[in-house]
Amino acid sequence: MAKPSDDIILMSHGGGGRRTHQLLRDHILPPLDNPLLRQMDDAACLDLAGAELAFTTDSYVIRPLFFPGGDIGRIAVCGTVNDLAMQGAKPLYLTLGLILEEGLRISDLDKIMQSMAAAAREAGVQIVAGDTKVVERGAGSGIFINTSGLGLRRPGINTHVSHAQVGDVVLITGTIGDHGMAVLSQREGLQFQTTLVSDVAPLNGLVAALLEAVPGVHVLRDPTRGGVAAAAHDVATSAKVCVKLAETALPVRDEVRGACGILGLDPLTVANEGKALVICAAADEARALAALRSHPLGRDACRIGEICAAPAGRVLLRTRIGGERLVELPLGDDLPRIC
Repeated sequence: MAKPSDDIILMSHGGGGRRTHQLLRDHILPPLDNPLLRQMDDAACLDLAGAELAFTTDSYVIRPLFFPGGDIGRIAVCGTVNDLAMQGAKPLYLTLGLILEEGLRISDLDKIMQSMAAAAREAGVQIVAGDTKVVERGAGSGIFINTSGLGLRRPGINTHVSHAQVGDVVLITGTIGDHGMAVLSQREGLQFQTTLVSDVAPLNGLVAALLEAVPGVHVLRDPTRGGVAAAAHDVATSAKVCVKLAETALPVRDEVRGACGILGLDPLTVANEGKALVICAAADEARALAALRSHPLGRDACRIGEICAAPAGRVLLRTRIGGERLVELPLGDDLPRIC
């Protein structure tokens, strides 16, 4: 007999973990099924009259609205730009949907809009259409934002998660867990005396430099909700390979590691908003790292693992003491509303 909780949405359904995957698999995707949606990419890859386009949409419900290194406006622009970049596309145009809660300060709205404008200039995109709605007090968290994006794909580039191959190397463009812990540090009652700052940034320039040097990159993925662990699971299940990570190679700032330790969190499962997981042939590793490190957003790029044949569909972590453990996909989200 089904429990009452089986028929309601929980916060954990939005966390990017197992419950999110189950919600999509069992309730959202089946009635909408089509070949493009079935790809489950960061953005849909479209061919319109010979033009190769990427199209994506995302919604942002972060709390608090402002945090060290950014705000909900900056993350809305950067998140959508990055989804396009992960498909090897040059982002061009965004749309903007605003749901404003009665009681939101106009001054805060002004700050958010200025932040969005600055992030759009930084990414080289234009916001060209949108919509605004207002809901009654208590029906939102001040402001919810939806952004959709359209970009032009580079010819011959295919970075779908299923393209990971045995023998490939796994790279990360910088330190992990910065965004999630910066947001958490601002939550009421969870203040840390540290320099935690979000990594939120548009990655299209970094990805362009990478693809110029290594056009044969196999996979690009931004490890947002669910962190590197969720992104690695996407690769492992889609490509039917094993993603093997090395704990000693993971770039984690001391302050992030310390905050995670206090709260019992794993940096692998904490969200990032300015990093990319890159999977390429081992022969391309040196050129890929050189290209990434030549860009300000990739100066801490490093190798964190490799792609193996077995156990297929699994993510393993080689621990500091030489053993191995499974990296499980979280059930929900340890850090609600961080993107």
